[in-house]
Amino acid sequence: MSNPVDLKTQKYDRQLRLWATTGQKALEDAHVCLLNAGSTGCEIIKNLVLPGVGHVTIVDNLKVTKQDIQSNFFLDPESTGQSKAKSTADLLQELNEDASVTFEEKNPSDTIQNNPEFFDPFTMIITVNMAEEDVMKLAAICNESKKTLITVKNKGLVGIFSIQAPEHTVIETHPDNEVDLRLSKPFQQLTEYVSTFDFDKLDQTDLGQVPYVVVLLKYIELWRKEDNSIQVPLSYAQKKELVERITAGKRTPDQENFDEAIANAWRLCSAERISDEVRQILEDTSCQSAHSDSPFFWILVRAVRDFVENESGGQLPLSGKLPDMKSDTMNYIALQNIYREKALSDLEAVKKRVKGLIEGTDMVIPDKTIEIFCKNAANIRVIQYHPLTENRVQAEKLVNWIKTEENFCYYLTFKAADKFYMKHGHFPATQEDFNPLKEQVQALIKSLGFSDTEACELMTSDMIDKCVLNYVRFGDLETPNMAALVGGLVAQEAIKLITHQYIPINNTCVFNGITSTSNVFEL
Repeated sequence: MSNPVDLKTQKYDRQLRLWATTGQKALEDAHVCLLNAGSTGCEIIKNLVLPGVGHVTIVDNLKVTKQDIQSNFFLDPESTGQSKAKSTADLLQELNEDASVTFEEKNPSDTIQNNPEFFDPFTMIITVNMAEEDVMKLAAICNESKKTLITVKNKGLVGIFSIQAPEHTVIETHPDNEVDLRLSKPFQQLTEYVSTFDFDKLDQTDLGQVPYVVVLLKYIELWRKEDNSIQVPLSYAQKKELVERITAGKRTPDQENFDEAIANAWRLCSAERISDEVRQILEDTSCQSAHSDSPFFWILVRAVRDFVENESGGQLPLSGKLPDMKSDTMNYIALQNIYREKALSDLEAVKKRVKGLIEGTDMVIPDKTIEIFCKNAANIRVIQYHPLTENRVQAEKLVNWIKTEENFCYYLTFKAADKFYMKHGHFPATQEDFNPLKEQVQALIKSLGFSDTEACELMTSDMIDKCVLNYVRFGDLETPNMAALVGGLVAQEAIKLITHQYIPINNTCVFNGITSTSNVFEL
């Protein structure tokens, strides 16, 4: 009789399949602060409360208006005139009893400017439609305290959000269908297993049950015997010839395992291939200087780097994962055991490296963590987020974006609208605001390091006029449909950041609801 599944596992079953118990634990330990309980902010919190974020605090000092009720799903008519923070918190709390949704009736701007200690308990802070002056002050606070900040602007049919975070490391990136079978450089146990097959002695039925890994390696072995100068067919002509040889070896037109071997023959690559992203991590100074006081991620990176350089012939630890393929059960299990044993051997070697790095200290890295790292070593990522207070984009890239990317012109328009607000005390929302807003866009471009002449030339872009005109038409309003969509996008990135799984954007995303397009800009 199987063990009964606990209620929490039943409740979160679908998402546990995405980020497992480690990710769920990270969500439950998170404490998120939302500044401004508008419709977009509530949609973000909805999408965090439902999967089980442990603690949420909503900060807003305004009272609920009729306009709020028209655009915010998490307010009802009875809330009119009451605290917006309390009303939204009460309704959001109903979504998940496992979460704790509290509220603070505070002015978000005053809190940022006069009480930065308020943000100490939070692991993530999300602002929605706040003035640029407050956002930049909060960005400086979060940068100093190494907290994650997500700033969101959502007006009309365009939404923009930016992320600022401390160094963000990801072990479980969850790539799509990526498998390391070592076809270009098979390890000894695999080579020995392949050598046990003699295709000439197999009848048609048995040959059709040989895993394609064996088929492909057999033909590569024959290739090497004929030409020792070529270890693996890498050029198009060589791969084409290999495919022709495998095709000629088929005894029936519909031999699936040979078709799988042909498909994978085209994917053969250099045996020494480690992705540029991973190689950059292995060569990072944080890896080179890793010691017992370093974050556990960099200790594991150092251990794997030493393993690659000293024990594996330039190969990362084998994940041991074997995909589905045409084969009988006996051959598949035998091949699976070979990959599994090699992966365990690599894992033990890396464990010894880790032990050597932390020996004599209080640092403890669980074996399970080392195992997960080894299984995902080929796809680890490190994202170095820049502070939102800094602009590090090269002028050439800015010019190209302004001339070719409509969504970047919306980004500039939203930034210019903040400057407009500082000057006029309100956001541009009428036709009379068109020219003053356009002037702010030009001033913003000049502030990015362009001369008057260069700024005037860039302002001739029809896209600038289009974006400025649409912005004033938005009337400084949030629409429920865009609030729901942007709320989902932001919550998705927040979950990636909290769980340290999947790869979050770096660092600004613009979603254009008019054209149904989105862009990510690293600013």
